[in-house]
Amino acid sequence: MVKHSAMKVLGMIPARYASTRFPGKPLVLIAGKPLIQRVVERCRMAQSLADVIVATDNERIRTVAEKFCRVEMTRADHPSGSDRIAEVALRCACDAVVNIQGDEPLIEPTVIDAVARELDKTEMSTAATRLTRPEEYDNPNVVKVVVNAAGLALYFSRRTIPFLREATSSSVREQLAAFPFLKHLGIYGYRRETLLRLVKLPVSALEGAEKLEQLRALENGIPIAVVQTKYDSVGVDVPGDLARVEQLLKNR
Repeated sequence: MVKHSAMKVLGMIPARYASTRFPGKPLVLIAGKPLIQRVVERCRMAQSLADVIVATDNERIRTVAEKFCRVEMTRADHPSGSDRIAEVALRCACDAVVNIQGDEPLIEPTVIDAVARELDKTEMSTAATRLTRPEEYDNPNVVKVVVNAAGLALYFSRRTIPFLREATSSSVREQLAAFPFLKHLGIYGYRRETLLRLVKLPVSALEGAEKLEQLRALENGIPIAVVQTKYDSVGVDVPGDLARVEQLLKNR
């Protein structure tokens, strides 16, 4: 298989059992397979990853995942997925890591590859797509990002950015048509040394305000390349999302 980069890039999937909204989510069956297996299978379709690793602190997840994937156990007290994969990266021989959300069974392998490719040029990378759905415009759970002319992130926010000064009286649909707002997708690429440095930095002021850990990188001068894609994430956040995902799988 041809690799996109000479760097050794590992795909890591942090997996927790004790989700507040959906306990045991990684092990829930989707069309006969555990959710975590669905994610692993999509990751393995990416051409840029030397290996795919599930990083977890839970023995139940380990027992299931080790049947189809490499599993690395971590401490249970990590505050974020980035901290969890940093523990694993510390003991792995690699040049870079792509952090893939464990609740996106339809993740596009091409997006993983695009995020990984950016690490040849910059320390950190992520992805975004055009925001088109009016119900997501003011939704604080849908993170927005603005980028500069070079495609590097200027800022991430739970508010809709930028503010359209001359369209304040326009409807949401009109504003979405007037400007290419970007929705952030929760996938991150890090050079190994950048990841290990980042998790040692204290929580920054903007990160504390927005509860977005990528702002810690920006506040500390770490550039984040933003890959723009047509892919929009389809995550399993609550049990009610399962039927929709299973239908999408059937349609494929």
